[in-house]
Amino acid sequence: MKIEEKDVFEVLRQIVDPDLKKDIVSLGFVRNLKIEDKKISFEINLTTPACPLKAEFKRQAEVLIKEKFPEIEEVNVKITSQVKSAERQAGFLEVLPDVKNIVAVGSGKGGVGKSTVAVNLSSALAVLGARVGLLDADIYGPSVSMMLKSSTKPIIVGEKILPLKSNNIFYISMGFLIEEETPIIWRGPLVSKAIEQLLSEVEWPPLDYLIVDLPPGTGDAQLTICQRVPVTGAVIVSTPNDVALATAKRGLVMFQKMNVPILGIVENMSYFICPHCNEKTDIFESGLAEKEAENLKIPCLSKIPIEPKIAESGEKGVPIVNLHPSSETAKSFIKAAEALAQEISKLNIKEK
Repeated sequence: MKIEEKDVFEVLRQIVDPDLKKDIVSLGFVRNLKIEDKKISFEINLTTPACPLKAEFKRQAEVLIKEKFPEIEEVNVKITSQVKSAERQAGFLEVLPDVKNIVAVGSGKGGVGKSTVAVNLSSALAVLGARVGLLDADIYGPSVSMMLKSSTKPIIVGEKILPLKSNNIFYISMGFLIEEETPIIWRGPLVSKAIEQLLSEVEWPPLDYLIVDLPPGTGDAQLTICQRVPVTGAVIVSTPNDVALATAKRGLVMFQKMNVPILGIVENMSYFICPHCNEKTDIFESGLAEKEAENLKIPCLSKIPIEPKIAESGEKGVPIVNLHPSSETAKSFIKAAEALAQEISKLNIKEK
């Protein structure tokens, strides 16, 4: 009996995306199906290269096809991806036309490792195959320029600034545009203007995700970003202690009042890993931010440990995801990036 395309699609309907709650055929993931002699080939085109289930989808598809059609000798499943763009509402600056999703990373207070999270989230998304940019919008205390060190300065071509590139991340920071020891003593309007210039005057290439590292608090920089550009969603960074969580919730409420969806919380410095014995020690009350995320009914994207390798990566100007990819911290950032990408995919599919 000849195998028809509808027969193959019917088999593949058994594979359900647990986050999107639909089968991969209904979602339109199955593409370029070919049935030739004793060979079946097709693509599973996902909504992000960071999908944590891509290997499992491939395995399930191969097993199901072989079980249903034992006469088939070869099943060729190729995993591809196409990140969807967030909806763009009217009233925003006409900037970043080639950026599909803008993700704000914020915290209510300083000292929680927000920039470390932003840098390594960017790196993890890039490692997973996404096209990623990183904008350091912390005007008063730019640190991305130190965490992604560069021996060169950004180049200006015409009226545009070309971002730097490191570890497959395109990035820009005010730290590259001022003298290293020059303090930035600006009032609100100047801060807003500087951020608007970074948004409109940087020649970003086509990107799946632009991660925006915001300064701590709920001031002019945050308001400018949320009011002037179509932010897909926000990530809140907090350590697992009451003081950090109380201020983190203020940041969360600010985003909600600005109609910016909360994509999740990252619990940073969740526990300490001893470099000698690998024993885990809770410095704070590990899991407190995770519990708060449950109470607020938002995802906890990952619990990030603290270990000396993070300090080493910061000093060397290389993200720990790239410098020590097998470390537990690097794996935790990969998990966070996968969860973030899935939350964005769910949001974009729901809106459309």
